Amino acid sequence: MADTQANSETKKPKAPKAAKEGVPKVAKGGGEPKVKKPRERSDYVARLRTQFEEVIRAELTKQFGYKNGMQVPMITKVVLNMGIGEGVADRKKVDSAATDLSLIAGQKAVITMSRKSIANYKLRDGQAIGCKVTLRKTRMYDFLDRLVNIALPRIRDFRGLNPKSFDGRGNYSLGIKEHIVFPEIDFDKVTDSWGMDITVCTNARNDNEARALLTAFNFPFRQ
Repeated sequence: MADTQANSETKKPKAPKAAKEGVPKVAKGGGEPKVKKPRERSDYVARLRTQFEEVIRAELTKQFGYKNGMQVPMITKVVLNMGIGEGVADRKKVDSAATDLSLIAGQKAVITMSRKSIANYKLRDGQAIGCKVTLRKTRMYDFLDRLVNIALPRIRDFRGLNPKSFDGRGNYSLGIKEHIVFPEIDFDKVTDSWGMDITVCTNARNDNEARALLTAFNFPFRQ
């Protein structure tokens, strides 16, 4: 009995093994070690963003007599929306429209659901009826560049944008009947053509300032 107590007293708990510095942890299952890759930094700046900072900001300051550079209005976001009425009978059409919208925007689109049931339209609450995407910063400027210089000129019988489609708070909305006018869509692979609503949101104080801002970005308004 005494020998057992003596042996237990002499045994000391093992100290934990120190982690070796600089050696990555091996993944479970004998795979390759997990190594954190550094984030790649990009110095890309959208062309319209450079144009706004170097040219448009000065033009608007001179036109409206701003005393502070923060008073100059700017585009804050662009919202793209597709309403797919046929999605009530076929969910695959909503998924197809969301895929095309993701290609156009360069960002994954979100599928929108109905908020109430309407018996006349055979619509149930929570049913997929469209898709949307919100663009900001670099992707927003890149989309506007393609919209103004490529997509709008490809519209059949295009006579310019309606200069009165402002909401009184500096936001502008326009509609496109066929989304195939964007270069990202392969016309030969498209089975259905969808319409699209585009809303350009600005922080302008009134419609006159917002109209001058979009005109400086070469939005083709009707005279």
